[in-house]
Amino acid sequence: MNPGIVLLVLGYVLSQFFRAFLAVLATPIKTDIGISPEILANASGLWFLAFAAMQIPIGWSLDTIGPRRTAASLFLIGAAGGSAIFAVATSAFQINMAMLLIGVGCSPVLMASYYIFAKEFPPKQFATLAAVMIGFGTLGNVSASVPLNWAVDLIGWRQTLWLLSAICFTLAIGLFLYLQDPTKVESYGSGSVLDLLRIPALWLIIPIMFVSYAPAAAIRGLWISPFLQDVYGLNQTEISHAALAMSCAMVLGVFIYGPLDRILGSRKWVVFGGNFLAMLSVAALYTFPSANVEFTIALICSLGLFGASFPVIIAHARSFFPPHLIGRGVTLLNLFGIGGVGLMQFASGKLHVSYNTDNPSEPYNAIFGFLTASILIGLIIYFFSQDTKD
Repeated sequence: MNPGIVLLVLGYVLSQFFRAFLAVLATPIKTDIGISPEILANASGLWFLAFAAMQIPIGWSLDTIGPRRTAASLFLIGAAGGSAIFAVATSAFQINMAMLLIGVGCSPVLMASYYIFAKEFPPKQFATLAAVMIGFGTLGNVSASVPLNWAVDLIGWRQTLWLLSAICFTLAIGLFLYLQDPTKVESYGSGSVLDLLRIPALWLIIPIMFVSYAPAAAIRGLWISPFLQDVYGLNQTEISHAALAMSCAMVLGVFIYGPLDRILGSRKWVVFGGNFLAMLSVAALYTFPSANVEFTIALICSLGLFGASFPVIIAHARSFFPPHLIGRGVTLLNLFGIGGVGLMQFASGKLHVSYNTDNPSEPYNAIFGFLTASILIGLIIYFFSQDTKD
C-alpha cells in the first residue's frame, strides 16, 4: 500500500460516490431547478456510458504510457472539471455534460489499480486484491448516502459540488506525483482488443459481466430514492438511511466475494451462485410490489450483497488474457460491465416514463421485472463457460 495505491483507492471512492450521489441529490435538484428523476436517469446513464466508452483507449494507454499519466490527467480534467460544471448547472444539458465529464474522469482509476495488481502480484491473489480495492472504494457509496445528505443540508448541493471539485483536483495532482508505473511487458508480441475478442472463452463471460452489476448500480445509483418516496412516502432522511444500508451491504458483499474463489476452488460457480441469489432478490421486489417497507429495504440490501461479484468475474476472465494485453483485457471487461449499467439506466428511465398510471408501484415493478430478466439471460449463457482456478 504505497502512496500511489492509496491515492487510487481514494480516487475509486470518489468514482463510487459519483455513480450513486444522484439518488440523494434528486430531491434538492428537482426543487431547485426542476429536473425530474427521468432526466437524472439519463444523466446517470451518460456517466456510465462515458465511463464505458473510455475503457478501450484507457486499455491502450495503460499498456503504452502507464497508469500514472493516464489516471492523473483524466481525473484532473474530467472529475474536477465536471464537478465544477455541475456546481453551476441550471439546466438538464449542463447536468448531462457534467456527468459525461465526471464519467470520463473516473474511468481510469479502478483499471489502473487492476493493471498494477495483474503486473506485480501472483494471479491467485488477483480476485482478493480486486475485491479489497472495490470494497474500500464502495465506501464512496456509503458517503453518497447519509453523509452527503448532511453536507447538502449544511452547505447546499452547489457548494458540496464545489468542494468535491477541489478534492478531485488535489487527488489528481497527488496521483501524478506519487503513483509509480509497473515495468512494461515488451517481449510477448503485439496485439489489440480484437485479439481478446477472438478468445472463445470470453464470449460466455462477457454477458454475465454486462448484466451482473447493473441491477444494484441502477437501484443504488438513482431509483432507490424516487421508489421509496413514491411508493412508501419516505422522506429524504429516511431514504438516505436506506441508501446507506444498501451501500453497506455492497461493501460487505465485495469483501465476502474476494477470497471465495480460493476457498471454494472455483470462480465460475462463485459468480453463478451469487448472481442467482441477486436475481432472486430483484425477482422478489417484482413479485411483492406491496410488501412492507422493511421487507422491501431488506430485499434491496440483499441485491447489494449478492450483486457484488464484479471482481470475481474480472478474475475469471483475466486468466484467459495474454500478459501483454492485460491492460486492454481488464478495461474490455469493465467496458461491458459499466456499459451494461448505462444502457439499462436509459432503458429503466424509458420504462418509468411509459407507465403513467395511478398506481405508483407499477413503473418500478416494470423496472424490477426488466432487471430480473436481464440477469436470467446472463446466467443461462454463463452456465456454459469454462471454469478456471490458480
